[in-house]
This record gives sequence, C-alpha cells and structure tokens, in this order.
Amino acid sequence: MNDQQISDAVARVLSSFGGASAAPVVAAPVKNETVANKAPAEDLVSSLVSQILGEKKAVSPAGSPEFVPSPSKCGWERAENSAVSDDNMVSDVIAKVLAEKNGSVPKAQVMGASCTARGDVCIDVSDTEAVELGDGVFASMDEAVAAAAIAQKQYLFCSMEERQAFIDGIRDVILQPETLERLSRMGAEQTGMGKYEHKIIKNRLAAEKTPGTEDLTTEACSGDGGLTLVEYSAYGVIGSITPTTNPTETIICNSIGMLAAGNSVVYSPHPRARVVSLLTIKLINRKLATLGAPANLITTVQEPSIDNTNAMMNHPKIRMLVATGGPGIVKTVMSTGKKAIGAGAGNPPVVVDETADIEKAAVDIINGCSFDNNLPCIAEKEIIAVNQIADYLISCMTKCGAYLVEDPAVIKKLEALVINEKGGPQTSCVGKSAVYLLDKVGIKVGEDIKVILIDLPSDHVFVQEELMMPILPLVRVPDVDEAIDLAVEVEHGNRHTAMMHSTNVRKLTKMAKLIQTTIFVKNGPSYAGIGVGGEGYTTFTIAGPTGEGLTGPKAFARKRRCVMVESLNVR
Repeated sequence: MNDQQISDAVARVLSSFGGASAAPVVAAPVKNETVANKAPAEDLVSSLVSQILGEKKAVSPAGSPEFVPSPSKCGWERAENSAVSDDNMVSDVIAKVLAEKNGSVPKAQVMGASCTARGDVCIDVSDTEAVELGDGVFASMDEAVAAAAIAQKQYLFCSMEERQAFIDGIRDVILQPETLERLSRMGAEQTGMGKYEHKIIKNRLAAEKTPGTEDLTTEACSGDGGLTLVEYSAYGVIGSITPTTNPTETIICNSIGMLAAGNSVVYSPHPRARVVSLLTIKLINRKLATLGAPANLITTVQEPSIDNTNAMMNHPKIRMLVATGGPGIVKTVMSTGKKAIGAGAGNPPVVVDETADIEKAAVDIINGCSFDNNLPCIAEKEIIAVNQIADYLISCMTKCGAYLVEDPAVIKKLEALVINEKGGPQTSCVGKSAVYLLDKVGIKVGEDIKVILIDLPSDHVFVQEELMMPILPLVRVPDVDEAIDLAVEVEHGNRHTAMMHSTNVRKLTKMAKLIQTTIFVKNGPSYAGIGVGGEGYTTFTIAGPTGEGLTGPKAFARKRRCVMVESLNVR
C-alpha cells in the first residue's frame, strides 16, 4: 500500500466512524488493484483508525459522536515490538492523514508523532503516597539505578517530538496552580528555609524557562569529502545530587534539561527535603506515564542518605554526576573520575559606585538579597560601596526594608547566633527571615523588614562567608577601582555571580573582566541573572567550579560526529 491507497482507505473507513474526517477525500484511481487486496487493506486501516480514534461511544448533545481514545505506542514501545512493521508505517500515514483532515484530533493522539494519554494513570499523589515505593521511588540505590538504566535504553527510541511532549508534560503538571502552591509551601515548611511565596516564583520559573529540546542544535560541515553532522547525544544515566535550599526547583530544572538531552536521571535529594523531593519526582513520573513515556525515567530512593549518595556516585551505570550544593559535595563528585558538573557555592558581591542611580540600586539590592530569605546562591551577599555615596545608599535602603544595626553588642549577638564553631553559617539560621533573626537577639520589628544591614570592615566574617540569610554587610572603599578589587577578593574565585550598579560603562566592563563570574548583573537585582525580570533562560544548577555555567540540555549531552563520505555535498 502506498500513501494514496492508505489515504483512500482512511476516507472510506472514516465514514463508518460518524464522518470524523473534516473534509471529503477524493479517491484517486488506483491501477492494478484487485478486489482481493482491497478488503485486507481496508480491514487493516479500519483496525488502526479504531486504535487512534477509539470506539464510537455515544452521541453528544450536539449530535456528534464522541470517541474514547485508545493508548498508542511511543517510539520505545514500537522499537521493542520488532522495530518498524507494516502496521506501524500504515499507522503513521493514517495519523498524518487524520491530523491534516481532521483538526479535532488532538496532537497527543497522533501515533508516530507523540503518545496518547494513558487514561488509567492517576496523577494525584497524597502526602502518604509520596514516600511509598513506586512511581520511581525504590528501596535501594541499586534498584533505582537499574530501573533508570532500562528506561534510558527505551528512551533512545523515542522521537524528538515525543521527547519534547514529555518535557511539556513536566511543565504542565508543575504549573498547575495547586501543585505550585503545594510544592512551594511544603518546601518552606519541611526545610525550615525561605518563603513559600518566593518558592512559587522559583518553581514556576524552573518549569517555564528551563530550555527543552530546542537547545540541542546541530552543526554541519560539507565539502568535497562529503557531509559531517555533529549532534548532541545523551550520556545515559545521570546521577543528580540536589540541595535543601532549592530542592523542588532543582529537580524540576534538572529533569527538564536532562530528559531533553535524552538521559534518564537518578536523584539523591537532601534528607531534610525528603518528602517534598519524593513528591515532586512522583508527580513528574505519573505525568510522564500518562504520556506513554518509559517507566522510571526519573528515580530516587525511599530514604535519601549519605550512604545512598555514595552508592549512586560509585555505581558503574551512572555515566555523569551533577552536584548542586556546597563545595564539599562538588569536590567529591569531581574526584570520582566520572564526568562531573559541579554547581557550588558563591559569595556574590554587589558594587555601587558614585555614578549609580542610588535610589534604584537600594531597591534592587534589598529585593535581591531578601528573595527567598537569601537562599539562592546568586543573591547579594555583601555590598561594596564607594564612600562618597555610602551614607545615602544606606539611607535609601532603610526606606525600602533594611534594618540598620549599629550597636556593637547586637552585632556580637548576631555573630554568636548565626556563625558555628567552624566559622561557617549556622544551619538552623540559614534561610530564616530578618524578622526571625532580629527577634533571636532581642529586637522586635515589623514584617516590612526584609534585610539586616550592617556597616562592617572587609575582613569581617559576615563579608567573607556566604551566610545564605538576609544579613547584608556593607563595606566602604575610597573609589570604584578599589571596590572592584575587593569584590574579586571576597568572591573567592567561585566564579558564580556578581552585581554592579554604575553608569560608567568602562568600570562595568572592568569588573566583568576581572571577576569572571558565570553571572554578572548590571544595574538590577541578582535574580535578573536567572530570568526574573531579565532576559534569557533559567537554571538552578549553575556550574562555576566545572565551567559549564548556566546548565541546560547541552550541558547534559555529549557531542557525537556522524560522517557520510563523498555524498550529500550539493554545492
């Protein structure tokens, strides 16, 4: 059967389905076609149309027949069932005919293009179900990795269109208002960090602005020797370690990017974000199941732990490791001998010089520093201000949410509260609000206070350490050149994020060149660097230590070259 014969058969068969075709199909004469081979062809077409449209159900109030869609097969299912058969080829042609001639056929029901929803899969996950086995959650890391490895092999046979449909499905399930609210509130409550209102923004950002398959561009080179293509291909199974600071955001972002690149992923969430992390993974897996994706593209363990993280990192089937967290875990994954992406710590400085719009700079700095109680690694951690404008900057900041602490005794109490015996941030204070921290040192303030502002010398621990809480030290310097030099020093070579407020383009350029951070925001709040109020895509895995920068599907893929010799050069 050729395409025209199939098209004609579709037209005839559709008449028995209540006129599903939107436009009549004029059958072209077919040469040398006998009655003997018409019937089997029509039977085949009828069977396949039934699979696509479903059996005719009842007549709707409007008088048109309703159909119950039947599950179709995705690429991996077709591959497992003897690669490409005549039925599959016929099915694909029928799908195209229906798509062209019947605008009412949903895209998700087109066989050979994307997968029909599995109607028997319930997406809802209760809090109790979230921590139970199933839907990608396994009792051991060995089981989780083995399942992800099988899924990735099946995933190889899914088309790019199917792959993008799965990515779109992840976006859809996360962007449900009740899901955003639930994940964000649970994340704040279970970790004791941040503000759920800001986590809603972050989760939405991860779902909406993380790149998909469009990021996987192809390079081509042709000449007398033929044609060479360079394409991005999957690594295989990726092991991803996620933090307590951005647990759901990182899972959403990494799942989209890693699956877009063709990988499956095994997560090792932070134990303090266990329930909300497992819930996120289950919601994604159930949504993927409705789209016909291979089971267990995303997996994890029921009880996240350091031992399980170590088991994942050392598992021979894990081909890439991605760590989003502190310097310790980044160093660990880089020492495994596997391909590793490390999204480590930062200590982002913000420089303000005498040419800046001081009022706007004050608002931007307070908003960026206080966002999610300073949990994001991109957030402003210290101000370096030219002395000429420092007092005015402080005055402006106190008008938009900063509480200025000047009493040395209160500063000492804050040090004792938020710094641990090793000189780093006290975990129990990370991500807590300015109101909470001030209350702990005996100062009652209103909810309008967002940041604790302190005028300090450059060697103070609050300047040198990344606290991840809304305590904002301000250091005065004589001029902008010294400010830039100090910013480079206190950033500690993390190459993460820096900000500068200035209208002096030469000085902006100088700082950008010297500080070499992955993100450099000019005249805006830090979060503009990940697409909130700024242009560009987002990520919650910002790989400064290993150099990938703002990760996306390309970062989770490897380049492969395909060469055709002495052919397809048509110039």
